[in-house]
Amino acid sequence: MSPIRIVKHSVRTMARFKLRTGFMMLGSMVGVAALTFVLSAGRAAERKTIETVSRMFGDSAILIEDGGGHFAGGPRGQGSRLKLDDLDAIARELPNVESWDPQQGLPGGSVRHGDVTERARVMGESERSEHVWGRKASRGEYFDAAAVKAADRVAVVGETVVRTLFKGEDPLGAEIRIGSVPFRVIGVLEPWGTDPHGMDRDNEVLVPITTLMRRVTNVDTIASAKLLLRNSNDAERTSTEIRRILRARHALAANEPDDFTIITPAEVRGMVAQVQKVLFLYLPLVAGVALVVGALVSAILMLVSVNARTGEIGLRRAVGAGIGDIRLQFLVESAATTIAGGALGIALGYAAARAAASRMHLGEVELITTLLFGIAASTAVGLLAGTIPAMRAARLHPVDALR
Repeated sequence: MSPIRIVKHSVRTMARFKLRTGFMMLGSMVGVAALTFVLSAGRAAERKTIETVSRMFGDSAILIEDGGGHFAGGPRGQGSRLKLDDLDAIARELPNVESWDPQQGLPGGSVRHGDVTERARVMGESERSEHVWGRKASRGEYFDAAAVKAADRVAVVGETVVRTLFKGEDPLGAEIRIGSVPFRVIGVLEPWGTDPHGMDRDNEVLVPITTLMRRVTNVDTIASAKLLLRNSNDAERTSTEIRRILRARHALAANEPDDFTIITPAEVRGMVAQVQKVLFLYLPLVAGVALVVGALVSAILMLVSVNARTGEIGLRRAVGAGIGDIRLQFLVESAATTIAGGALGIALGYAAARAAASRMHLGEVELITTLLFGIAASTAVGLLAGTIPAMRAARLHPVDALR
């Protein structure tokens, strides 16, 4: 029998059994959509994570956090003891420390301009933060050492703050209030996006750390500090020396735990590796399970179709259709249905990935890779789902099938 006639007959059969065809397409669509979404969004998330972590830390940076225990959560030892004098002492004693920037924050501070009040992350930093964190002012200017020394009430704001508070107005020179303290906006930060914890880094207000500590939070300690090293190859030894200096300054006994946390470049690389493992091992595995389930659903429906069409198969065999013709017919039906569902799944998964990437500020998602994986996955589902039913249909004896 001509392959073209087989394809035409398969298309007519698919159109006649709309419900079965729809369920087969649905099974393929869900699996391919899940795989497409995970691969597309996961790739964008990995790229954004590596870019952000490299920008925040890098191979020549050490982060010190107030409080012992684990970075970004977990048990901590006694905190609220890290001070600016500690960092001064570290910079004086360790020649490998090129520059450093302390931080103190007000995570959900109330920021007001006119009648508009919003929540933003208020951070106190030094004049060195522009260099240490690699983030400059895209408009206006950054506060300088004189402003930090005098505890001036000046602020540099992120783009999200500009949009939510100023509603199209020019923020430069305008007044905002952090709590009840007035500040003058002198600059707008370069856009950043989200950090590895999903926090919008453009929803920030940066002020001199001395101003925040004296006028807003009324504390004499800092939350964290970032140190830039001259020689990144000496990071581990520098970290050991920092621990020695801080323990001595905080008068910690040998059996007492650290009341601070030091994050080295090696630990940052380990965290990035864990993120990559989750994004490109566990999440695709879950999506692969959905894909296999879709293939099983399609295979079961094709087997039911074989049982329901036994008489048709017997009649076609009796009038001259060969085993290869019957096998090809069912393979074509299964492949066409699952590939059509896979095409819908690619479109759905890609659209969902773009929406998620836009909402989480992950940047653009890759289209070519998505198409290649989606087409390969839907084709694999079609062949897997159709092979066994097609072989079973082809093995039916014409006489037995006609009874």
